[in-house]
Amino acid sequence: MDQHLAAFQQHRPRLAGVAYRMLGSRTDAEDVLQDAWLRWQATALERVQTAEAWLITTVTRLCVDRLRAARIERTAYDGPWLPEPWIAGDSAPAADARAELASDLSVALLVVLERLTPDERAAFLLHDVFDSDYPEVASVLGKSEAACRQLVHRARTQVRQRRARFTATPEASRALVERFVQAMRTQDHAALLALFAKDAQWTADGGGKVRAAAKLLHGPRAIARLAASVWRLYLSHQTMEVVDVNGGPGLLLRDAGGVRAVMAFETDGVHIHAVYSVLNPDKLRGL
Repeated sequence: MDQHLAAFQQHRPRLAGVAYRMLGSRTDAEDVLQDAWLRWQATALERVQTAEAWLITTVTRLCVDRLRAARIERTAYDGPWLPEPWIAGDSAPAADARAELASDLSVALLVVLERLTPDERAAFLLHDVFDSDYPEVASVLGKSEAACRQLVHRARTQVRQRRARFTATPEASRALVERFVQAMRTQDHAALLALFAKDAQWTADGGGKVRAAAKLLHGPRAIARLAASVWRLYLSHQTMEVVDVNGGPGLLLRDAGGVRAVMAFETDGVHIHAVYSVLNPDKLRGL
């Protein structure tokens, strides 16, 4: 194995972690890694002080460029946008174990990150998730340390304001998802109502490719009605498997033609606070 390949393989998990969290897309993350590899392969090693720093800088800058272009594309996206899901069993993109959000790949966090500017997203992820210090962040983004501190502060504030944090055991969350499936199967409207918190939301991403709720649904009644009707029209013909999605409880729905949907749930162990339903077939191909 040559030096270029050995260095790239050594740091690939960290690079994949940065790219996926930056872009919210497995496909785009792989494209960025491929682009970074081609650039790395063409770089003279004697000109590189630290391989990891060079690679992180390159991947982050490529992601920032993609995000800037994607912001224009996503304004024209048909309906709500959700990230491509990671299912347990796939090798999840790594972060630093020391970071507060190191193991957090949750759909809820990625949805909040989508509201940040590309520079805010990059600075926040590098500093708070990947444990880079401010001089490193400044070097990657080509900004002053003071500017990077401001970027991280603004991003951190938005993340804390917009993202509720719930503490629930995996067993309790999984039990809620199983009760949700059972309530849909039996068309038990009262049971469905009881499962959802008063502030519950349902987000569906069909990308204009399949039928999906065009707007966010709020409250137990609206969500229970949707869940019951979706079951009658579509889900009763599909198999539903309880799986881990982005590190949290979820469902994998498939029929003879393959995976049709992935649902991620945000729970406190007692109620479901959010459902994220990815139906866009473009985001399910990797599954």
